[in-house]
Amino acid sequence: MREARILTNTLEPNRSGEAASGVVNAMTVDVEDYFQVSAFEGHIRKGDWDRISCRVEANVDRILEIFSASGIQGTFFTLGWVAKRYPQMVKRISDQGHEVASHGWEHIRVTTQSPDEFSADIIRTRALLEDLTGEQVKGYRAASYSIGAQNLWALDKIADAGYLYSSSIVPIVHDLYGMPDAPRFAFRAAHDRLLEIPVTTLSLAGRNINCAGGGWFRLFPYWFSRWALQRINRVEGQPGIFYFHPWEIDPDQPRQVNIPLKTRVRHYLNLDRMESRLLRLVEDFRWNRVDQVFLTRDSVAS
Repeated sequence: MREARILTNTLEPNRSGEAASGVVNAMTVDVEDYFQVSAFEGHIRKGDWDRISCRVEANVDRILEIFSASGIQGTFFTLGWVAKRYPQMVKRISDQGHEVASHGWEHIRVTTQSPDEFSADIIRTRALLEDLTGEQVKGYRAASYSIGAQNLWALDKIADAGYLYSSSIVPIVHDLYGMPDAPRFAFRAAHDRLLEIPVTTLSLAGRNINCAGGGWFRLFPYWFSRWALQRINRVEGQPGIFYFHPWEIDPDQPRQVNIPLKTRVRHYLNLDRMESRLLRLVEDFRWNRVDQVFLTRDSVAS
């Protein structure tokens, strides 16, 4: 299988919406429930998902309240499995001016799929989301950022399926994902048919550090996350892309037992602090949808 071509040219930041104090960043939400995370694959069978009480809709509605109060719009990378069960939730996201994008159907890592399986998955999800919203679905994010050096063919498949951008690569060293040699900022791939927007990282002492959200945002003190994003905006002149999950603002979610210590720490660390940190973040920076930040005429490199 021919691999997608990685280019190293970065993009200029979106100046059209930039305030004097900084660049406009992209706010993203990976819409999945707590029991669908990759870390629980070996502990919660996919066949049991339909019997588990979902919490995703209530959590998404709370996120919509936070975004509305702050006057920001974001991009919601949504699982097809979730969208099929909560179509009105997906419509609320779209009706409130947010971008609905694809997170695949059942949170299956690309590393476990064949090219044909992957294509069918992302085509099916895109079709459902477009039917629900009546809007073009432009973006895709792989489950657990599972596109890297060994499966760059996936970028071609994403472009083939009609997506305009992907946010599926993390340029770090990690035990579960990562492509440390990838560009840190948005670049063209799939023979210039696709824009890949890597998760935002900060280069410190020759090593890239994830400063884009999720468990890292809960692990690091807020002052560090704020400083890192300010540095990327002001010193490097680049927009960041932040991500989190609805279950991360839900400290009362059911706790899993008999899971490894590393998994337990990664999933549950500082859940009770996440919402307050998010509230500070949305006020400390300027935010918009991924398509508005990265796909505008000013931001796409020729």
